Amino acid sequence: MRFVRLAALFALFPVTLAAQGVAITAARVFDGVDRFVANATVVVEGNRIRSVGALPAGFRGARYNLGDVTLMPGLMDVHSHVAWYFNKQGRLHQGNDGETATESMLAIAGNAYTTLLAGVTTIQSPGSPEDKELRDAIQRGWIQGPRVLTSLGSLSETSGTPDQLREKIRGFKARGADLIKLFASKSIRDGGAPTMTFEQVSAACDEAHKIGLRVLVHAHAAEAMNIASRAKCDQIEHGMLSDQASLDLAAANGVYLSPQCSLVIDNYLQNRAKFEGIGNYNEEGFAAMRNSETARIGTIRNAVRTKGLMMVFGTDAVAGAHGRNAEELVCRVERGGQSVAGALASAQSLAARSMGLADSLGTLKAGMVADLIAVPGDVRADITRLLRVQFVMKDGVVVRNTR
Repeated sequence: MRFVRLAALFALFPVTLAAQGVAITAARVFDGVDRFVANATVVVEGNRIRSVGALPAGFRGARYNLGDVTLMPGLMDVHSHVAWYFNKQGRLHQGNDGETATESMLAIAGNAYTTLLAGVTTIQSPGSPEDKELRDAIQRGWIQGPRVLTSLGSLSETSGTPDQLREKIRGFKARGADLIKLFASKSIRDGGAPTMTFEQVSAACDEAHKIGLRVLVHAHAAEAMNIASRAKCDQIEHGMLSDQASLDLAAANGVYLSPQCSLVIDNYLQNRAKFEGIGNYNEEGFAAMRNSETARIGTIRNAVRTKGLMMVFGTDAVAGAHGRNAEELVCRVERGGQSVAGALASAQSLAARSMGLADSLGTLKAGMVADLIAVPGDVRADITRLLRVQFVMKDGVVVRNTR
């Protein structure tokens, strides 16, 4: 009987704490936009932020005194392929390599958990059909991972006429896609030239907007980027072979840019044996990636200086890169010339705006969803502190605390 009473008491305890709130105090707090506040407390009730600043008088809830850390919103990666993984043979999973469906989903769930522990609380995956089950399992609380937005697949120059593209986009919507992904250029390994016509891209973006979906366009070279901008699509992915005119056009048309500074290329080169021999992962392809360094760093530097250009945080994380997402922000600051606050905002408030989530995520203020992370010390002094996340709260639940 005594055991039953104790069990009942402990069962009630988390509910009591949730009702009273949770206070997280840090030496410095970044609001996700441009402001750092010293010695501040974020109070959370349920899954929402109640206040940011001084600890309310008479507060009686749970306390996390994190000390000398920078507390900030969770990172939001607008381009992550969470379904990509290395199989039992140490090679990129291809779907016909003997992996069972269960093994695949366990690997994908592992990628999601690793990503969350690294401080990325929201990802956008453009995208694999498996993302839908992952997204829904995380939403139901079956597994832990970042919230997921997915395109469930992609469209390209082989997807048909403009009218056929419109029909296929409606099909993606019916299957539960959160966005549309277009492959409108060749890969960086093949030179990045346009593959879709303006008419195809324009029809796709127009139809998606009519039914409430955003469109992300894979476009490496300037000509392909310009097609996406003139078609009034929502976001350009990569742009590693951009020129200033293409960046200016994207800015003028209000198109977000998700370029990559380092992580995706570094990861391919570091894991070459696990990719080589698959498609254009060959000698010429790896040479093209190695030789892209000047162009892609130049894109970041030019994008930072381009007035009005909205550059968001997208890693293109594939197998081997999950959980390393913040390396991209380190490159942007250390090699691309972006300010620390600008880099953080690209992964917080600006990323949230690009995904249509700015009313609930990306900013630390009252009423927002409680996605919080903390890194040791002052991130303004050393951006690599982002690689050592110590505290993660997603949707009001603490999933990591190594302080």
